[in-house]
Amino acid sequence: MLDAPVEGWYAWLGLAAAATVTLGVAVGLPTAPPPNASDVAATVDTVAAADPPATARYRLTADRVRVSTVGVALRSDGGDAAATFASDDVVPVEEGGSLAGVALGDPPERPFDTPAAFDGAVATARSEATDEPTWTTGRTLYVRHVSWGETDVTLVLVA
Repeated sequence: MLDAPVEGWYAWLGLAAAATVTLGVAVGLPTAPPPNASDVAATVDTVAAADPPATARYRLTADRVRVSTVGVALRSDGGDAAATFASDDVVPVEEGGSLAGVALGDPPERPFDTPAAFDGAVATARSEATDEPTWTTGRTLYVRHVSWGETDVTLVLVA
């Protein structure tokens, strides 16, 4: 016979080690593909390139999202993904503020009395967004290109 002898303890030990490694690799594999950050960035860039008022809504499949003035990062069980924006007039806004209402469709004239007040709020949001952005758990990304007075901006809200 040409069979390997399996009476030796070393053969059983090697088989157990191989099975353990195989099980460890199988358990460590992600259960889902990583989120698609490129599509999210493309949605933001499409709205930014359109004439105002332009809007879009993108349903996120990621568990966490982080938006900055330069790009977006997504995180899920499948891994992390990031993409940069082609546009440089993107401003992330936080939920609950006056700019969030504008990002969701309110005209800027509703929460702001003057174009200068709107410009100031955009400048404040832009300066706050230059710090390290935080991860949020929103499921929908709202994008709106707004122009009022001298301010032309693309607002991005995760809610």
